[in-house]
Amino acid sequence: MFGISFSELLLVSLVALLVLGPERLPGAARTAGLWIGRLKRSFNAIKQEVEREIGADDIRRQLHNEHILSMEQEARRILNPETVKPEPATTPGSEPLAAMPAEPAPVVTPPATSEAPAPSPAPTSTEPTQPPRAP
Repeated sequence: MFGISFSELLLVSLVALLVLGPERLPGAARTAGLWIGRLKRSFNAIKQEVEREIGADDIRRQLHNEHILSMEQEARRILNPETVKPEPATTPGSEPLAAMPAEPAPVVTPPATSEAPAPSPAPTSTEPTQPPRAP
């Protein structure tokens, strides 16, 4: 989090030993540990209370479920486009959304020219080609 390395911790502990002395250093370390623990607990308690108040867990769960449903509908549409109709997305406590009809993909035709069409490239295949058989 803060990026404190071992050498920096060693330097801080050496300075604390020189300033406080060997008699008071264990007590000071214990007191610092207690205060840090109290701060962490209070911050976690505040964080949990705020999340509980705004219902963040429910919102996260609902968004996750909606995302999974949309991915499932997209997969069904891709795998079987002519038989699967899109299902309206619903959320708990809400009205179903109106389904939009799927539009067919536009057909693009090349412009008509007086020149002969260019030969199409040979299909590429991963299978090895065999020479023609002799009669």
